[in-house]
Amino acid sequence: MTTDAGAPRARAAESGARRLPTVNDVARLAGVSKGTVSKVLNGRAGIATDTREQVESAARQLGYRPNLQALSLMEGRTGTVGLLTHDLEGRFCLPILMGAEDALGAGKLSVFLCDARGDAIREQYHLEALLARRVDGLIVVGDRAAPRASLGDLPVPVVYASGPSMNPDDTSVVPDDVQAGRAGADHLLSIGRRRIAYIGGDPSYPGAHRRAEGVTSLLSERGLELVVPPMLNAWTETWGLQAARQILAKRPDVDAIMCGNDQIARGVVDALREQGKSVPGDVAVLGHDNWETLVLAARPPLSSIDANYQRLGGKAAQLLFAAMSGSPEPGLHYIDSTVVPRESTLA
Repeated sequence: MTTDAGAPRARAAESGARRLPTVNDVARLAGVSKGTVSKVLNGRAGIATDTREQVESAARQLGYRPNLQALSLMEGRTGTVGLLTHDLEGRFCLPILMGAEDALGAGKLSVFLCDARGDAIREQYHLEALLARRVDGLIVVGDRAAPRASLGDLPVPVVYASGPSMNPDDTSVVPDDVQAGRAGADHLLSIGRRRIAYIGGDPSYPGAHRRAEGVTSLLSERGLELVVPPMLNAWTETWGLQAARQILAKRPDVDAIMCGNDQIARGVVDALREQGKSVPGDVAVLGHDNWETLVLAARPPLSSIDANYQRLGGKAAQLLFAAMSGSPEPGLHYIDSTVVPRESTLA
């Protein structure tokens, strides 16, 4: 008795079954290597746009659905990234984490989120746990933008977001506080204000000085200067109230006050109201951080400088992708801020 080895295949064909396309099929149709297909389908950086489009087009044409686990194993990766934060409930950390997670998700990576709550021992515990899970990389989000100690030489790439590493060989992404100060001053000049004061926060915080530096540098380029030297003390409404009173006593003709954060700006508005000054009719007020809980509840609603923390998180993820692909970009990377105008500067 003889058998036909091709019969099962023929019957499968007749019944409409077909072989599922593989990475090899996509690579063959796109004219690239299996490794290139893997990088494109895993969302890795460093792939030319036309090559990426060729691979994606071939995958669509074949109806290919990637086995992400197999792709990760092929590259010796787990397809996971650790997000280590120190302030999970903070108004700065949350948008950073959202931006990072959106970008990582687009790259088909899963995320392990850990909150160290400002505790160095807890941070070390979480770090060891993430490394034990063999994550492919780490994003470390600071609870404040002050420089922090490096985690040192780790077996995976690390990107520091908001709180930069003190090691210049590490990769960090931070708001550009000088640019933010310049943008705020430019906004006030654009609405016709010339007698400007600046009230900042805690002088031990480097960003407080850099924001003031941005204001003074732009005014100097326009042939102007602050009506009084920058005033730095605390990030509170009480300080904003006290500082504004001092400014009004020295320079009652001030026509704009720029603030280091939105709490300070709220205090400034209260001081102006005390003195019978209208906002923005007599004095325009500009905050910083664009914390909607505060700025929209103020009367009038506050114009504010938005540090674009969600974009910062996305940039951190892009830098991590680059490092994971073998193209790290060490040093400081800056994200520009944007003025969000509201009634406190626009009549």
